[in-house]
Amino acid sequence: MSTIKLSAIQIRNTLQPGDLGYVAYIHGDLYAKECGYGISFEAYVLDGLKDFAREYDPAQDKVWICEHAGKIMGCLVAQHRDTQVQLRYFIFQPEYRGIGLGRKLMQEFIGFMREKGIREAYLLTTEEQHAAIALYTKFGFTLTEEKCSEIFGKPLTERRYDLTLS
Repeated sequence: MSTIKLSAIQIRNTLQPGDLGYVAYIHGDLYAKECGYGISFEAYVLDGLKDFAREYDPAQDKVWICEHAGKIMGCLVAQHRDTQVQLRYFIFQPEYRGIGLGRKLMQEFIGFMREKGIREAYLLTTEEQHAAIALYTKFGFTLTEEKCSEIFGKPLTERRYDLTLS
């Protein structure tokens, strides 16, 4: 268990130059180490981040950039998609897991949906993300689609989870 306290984490909702590049780095580095994903995963993340950067609308999208001691250590992005919002780029460095930060950001994500009057959200992940999937389902996301793939350089099951707020 981490000795870092949740209260030590600063969360900002403004997107600054360099943030998205660092988000890509964290994804590429951690998923290679933890899941054995290849360079194709990093390319996938970079493609998505490029599109997000070009389409970013602070009135409809929201970012949670998590920092500790002046350094980005995690994030979450809510990206609008017509009448839905996509939960994306939800990641933390390993030493920041298990301190309640994921739960806090999920609560803020749901709050953002309510504030904007958005009833539907979805996310894409893989079957290997056990802790994240447990958190998503705790907040009401349900598995709606699965497909086998080798998109990230190894055999895996891609999953889609959806949420409808009442």
